[in-house]
Amino acid sequence: MTFQVTVSPSGHHFDCNSDETILAAALRANVGLPHGCKNGACGACKGKILTGQTVLGKHQEKTLTADEAQQGLSLFCCTTPLSDVTIEVREVEVGEFPSKKLPTRVAKIEKLSHDVMQIDLQLPATEKFAYRAGQYIEFLLRDGKRRSYSMANAPHTSDQISLHIRHMPGGLFTDQVFSTMKERDILRIEGPQGTFFLREESDKPIVLLASGTGFAPIKALIEHAIEQKMTRPMTLYWGGRRPADLYMHRLCLDWAASVPGFRYIPVISDALPEDNWSGRTGFVHRAVLDDFSDLSGTQVYACGAPIVVDSAKRDFVGTAGLPAEEFYADSFISEADLA
Repeated sequence: MTFQVTVSPSGHHFDCNSDETILAAALRANVGLPHGCKNGACGACKGKILTGQTVLGKHQEKTLTADEAQQGLSLFCCTTPLSDVTIEVREVEVGEFPSKKLPTRVAKIEKLSHDVMQIDLQLPATEKFAYRAGQYIEFLLRDGKRRSYSMANAPHTSDQISLHIRHMPGGLFTDQVFSTMKERDILRIEGPQGTFFLREESDKPIVLLASGTGFAPIKALIEHAIEQKMTRPMTLYWGGRRPADLYMHRLCLDWAASVPGFRYIPVISDALPEDNWSGRTGFVHRAVLDDFSDLSGTQVYACGAPIVVDSAKRDFVGTAGLPAEEFYADSFISEADLA
């Protein structure tokens, strides 16, 4: 059975089968609903059901609270319709680059820290792979499962794509990356995916917030901004538990020294005496608030663990006056969240 989904306030509408999610149907119809993980763990696709009956499928309870559900909110990546439906959500620009499935070859594997690996993937010479800085790909695994990773390089930098992968012991994919994966291995991917990219039509100053390997898509955004010769001020806050977690610290220092209007603020939450850390400490999003008591005239791009992204949005919007529509985020979901 097929139902119609209408999007408020845009008035866009599309057909959705009873056995597919609202997000899947929207993407199929080229309607730009925001999204990230597509499995109920990140909350990027959260919106309100205004009219109609729906069923909410399996998801992370922390991503949609009971109070939010009572208020009519839902996660469109795991919501299927039982009738015609009207939803309320802020639409995003539809990416001009269609997602497709491709084979890739592992061109290089390089350890960036004790638990972060960079993998460079060579794409087929006969297939042009275009994407926006900030987007991600999904690995298609043999058992039907998928694992998502953001591209850590801007499109103009190479004919390869680079990924930063943190080891999650016991993880279905990351154990393979850190043990048996080797150069020239063939992997299958689908992409590009996601709606995390720079809104270039704005002239507002940019605050970039990253935790851990959330630095990967932020790095791509910065490379793109530099290549485009953007003059908007950019401030990068990169947080980690220990200094070694900032695995491309030197690159960020180089940007701060050479890119006009660019500032870099590293923040460490759990430094030990032997680290000899003399920089900023504490929660990375709190460092932003210490420096920006008023965020009303900025855009924020945040990427990292859901707790970091959620805390940042709550405090930036609720305390520092950031317009909710100027907070762009990509929550990184661990393999534990996908089990």
